[in-house]
Amino acid sequence: MKKLMTLALAAGLAISCASEASAIDFKANGQWLMGFGLTQGSLVSRGGGQKLANNDTFSAGQRIRLKLDAVASEALSGTVYFEIGDTTWGKADQGGALGADGRIIELKRAYIDWMPPETDLKVRMGIQGIVLPNFAGGSAVLDDDCAGITASYKFNENVGLTFVWARPYNDNYNPATNGEAFRRSSIAKTNFLDNVDVFALALPLTFDGVDVTPWVAYGIVGQNAIRYDDNYRLGYMHSNFGSDRWARQNNATDADGNPTFAMRHSSRGYANAFWAGLPVKLTLWDPLNIEFDFNYGSVESLGNGTLLKYNGTSPKSFNTRREGWLAKALVEYKMDWGTPGIFGWYASGDDGNPGNGSERMPSISPCGNFTSFLGDGNYGWAADPTGYDRNMSYAGTWGVGLQVRDMSFLEDLTHTFRVALWGGTNSPSMAKYASRSYMWESNWGASEAANESEIYMTTRDYLLEFNLVNNYKMYENFNINFELGYVVNMMDRDTWKKANTRTSYNKQDGWKAQLIFAYEF
Repeated sequence: MKKLMTLALAAGLAISCASEASAIDFKANGQWLMGFGLTQGSLVSRGGGQKLANNDTFSAGQRIRLKLDAVASEALSGTVYFEIGDTTWGKADQGGALGADGRIIELKRAYIDWMPPETDLKVRMGIQGIVLPNFAGGSAVLDDDCAGITASYKFNENVGLTFVWARPYNDNYNPATNGEAFRRSSIAKTNFLDNVDVFALALPLTFDGVDVTPWVAYGIVGQNAIRYDDNYRLGYMHSNFGSDRWARQNNATDADGNPTFAMRHSSRGYANAFWAGLPVKLTLWDPLNIEFDFNYGSVESLGNGTLLKYNGTSPKSFNTRREGWLAKALVEYKMDWGTPGIFGWYASGDDGNPGNGSERMPSISPCGNFTSFLGDGNYGWAADPTGYDRNMSYAGTWGVGLQVRDMSFLEDLTHTFRVALWGGTNSPSMAKYASRSYMWESNWGASEAANESEIYMTTRDYLLEFNLVNNYKMYENFNINFELGYVVNMMDRDTWKKANTRTSYNKQDGWKAQLIFAYEF
């Protein structure tokens, strides 16, 4: 009996030692957002005699994010990040209707971090948040969750190097479900030439009061990648005028009602894409902060086609080549009561000739955040998805704004006020090729996917945006956020009434008032 007890004790001690040797430290983080809002996100109320703005003015919703880290050591850890929602209260397919029980748990991120022994190289593999270096208003190229590998190394406290391979899309194209079954079989193949791969290299340079991170990125875009993209995200990068819908919606249908594409793809399977950036931040004269950022991007042509004008005649050839640039800047001065500042940007725009491609800078999944109604500022979330834009690239626009950030006159209560004037850099002649009377009609429509579309403004169009964000920190981890936003619509009526398929429209201002309760730990 004593021998059995001794053996059991020894076995238990061995198991205990083994457990301690391989102990995993679990860390949890999370965010609960509960939102209520009154929103008029559409800037068009009626077009061609048809009412367009059908959204409910009032919305209530929620979003929950839970992050779990399993840390074995400083050299090894794993992370899984879940999102529950977005859930609009009362909406059945989002789990918000009576009885709940919606299947709405989403995988946001899942990756491992590891370091090779005896080195300072850090490697992250899996679905992760990938952000290309930026200052002054967020990334205009890529800031999103994406599958890939990131490797970073610091040579010393001043110089580092980061490599990224991202795969945004692959094996999604199906000709039977993407409206392409009638195309020739040589290119209409499931999962054929539909991948997008991006390789980036960044050189972070950090000195006293100066941060500079020059970077370059190279991408390959399969000819079928654009056809998969129902939400037009690839339209930022590949197509000529915001998305392939310009070619799709301006052409007739076959006997079965399927769209007949005017698009003629080139014989090449892939197009080369290229981006470069130079973000700079200067804090040499604290409390003065200066940021500026320059970006360039291009995507080779994968074919051409024809667009119909607003009167249905005189078709114009177009090319899918795209090349452009963007410059943006921010100057602010921190004071005891707040931080006043000025910001602005200017981006290249289309020259009016679709035959030579687009002159707007391409992007993958940007996140411009100068403002919080037309842009992705504040929480970047609202109970009504038309209450903010989640993929702002600033392509084809210019703007200048004033802001006073983090004003505080009472303890735990802060305010941020912004006013920004928006203008367009695209030729007004491009409007006559648009498939709708007004490109904002699709950008600010009823669906969440539509709100991910790109702003298209001509040199005759203007918008004036106001933001007021008030934040009360009730507890250490609990904030009450109240935001007011207004957009004065100064889009040119004479320009957009010539758009294809709709001869008239009624424009309106956009506005929102939203209240968000945020618990974060």
